Amino acid sequence: MSTVARGLVRWLLPVVLVSLLAFSASLAAKPLMATKLVEGLEHPWSMVFLPDGEMLVSERAGRLRRIQGNTLLPEPVSGLPAIAEQGQGGLLGLALHPQFAQNRWLYLAYAAEGDDGYSTQLARGRYQDGALTQLDVLFAATPQSFSGQHFGGRIAFDRTGYVYLTLGDRGERDNSQMLENHAGSVIRLHDDGRIPADNPFVNTAGAQPEIYTYGHRNVQGIALHPTTGQVWTGEHGPQGGDEINILRAGANYGWPVITYGEEYGGGKVGAGLKEKAGMEQPVLYWTPSIAPAGMTFYTGDKYPGWQGNLLVSALKFALISRLTLDGNRYVDEERLLEDEIGRIRDIQQAPDGYLYVLTDESDGALYRLEPSP
Repeated sequence: MSTVARGLVRWLLPVVLVSLLAFSASLAAKPLMATKLVEGLEHPWSMVFLPDGEMLVSERAGRLRRIQGNTLLPEPVSGLPAIAEQGQGGLLGLALHPQFAQNRWLYLAYAAEGDDGYSTQLARGRYQDGALTQLDVLFAATPQSFSGQHFGGRIAFDRTGYVYLTLGDRGERDNSQMLENHAGSVIRLHDDGRIPADNPFVNTAGAQPEIYTYGHRNVQGIALHPTTGQVWTGEHGPQGGDEINILRAGANYGWPVITYGEEYGGGKVGAGLKEKAGMEQPVLYWTPSIAPAGMTFYTGDKYPGWQGNLLVSALKFALISRLTLDGNRYVDEERLLEDEIGRIRDIQQAPDGYLYVLTDESDGALYRLEPSP
């Protein structure tokens, strides 16, 4: 071997060893393992955990699937409303009534077809043994649109039993600033669909009385803070400017007047404003976008040090964002499972204290997240 070659080897060996040690350390430092439990789900969107251990998972194509003992049952749930799979629309969010064990009410958000296009609707039915009965459509957003974009579609109950439904701007951004329609809003209803008398715009002439907040682009994450009871949301921005917000009755969240994002391909959105009097600022925003989808606050004991953290699933970069908070203030972010299992549509904490996620793929899957040994 030549002197040059021997010198090159002596120089390269430490570099290789340092690289291998760094790689090994990065592997050892991974805080999570994702265990695949079920596959064969077609673009799964949302999940709920029943008291008897059964899971229900919505597929955007319009099927509601049953999982028992980590086995996907072949027959979907019967008795669903007519669901339109249109662009980003289809069967979307799920939620159980707070007294589900007694009344069996299951809530569904979905896209439905009408004479003038498609709209996001909210329905409920009594679920038992693979069938939905006593189906009742509680709400249908107006106006209808033939756009296949931005249906929103997440559902949550607050501590007092009100039900919230998120609605996107349907790709017609200016509607988000107009109280005459539901586009780009979050609505609040009684559990049976009645409009609460203290909704902020009940007595505003021309306004839709179901609206609780407005000025949103496309909210696809919603979670109840375990300590304060406040409703938090995750919102898709345009190119950048994804947001986490805390809902406040009657508040305007600014889209499309203010945003930390920009037009696809570059350029300002509108006048390029990032803040304006009378419009809310987010708790935090992401630029570049991560495309936030599902979200949940962690309250269990399976992941040491995570209590009170906000977990957000993301479609872009295929990751989970773990957010550390101090009250309502963002402190730090840790990104987990990036590009490891696919686009992560939903994340929820199960009664067993573990976190479960759904991957939004044509052959999507259910995973359980476990701390690395």
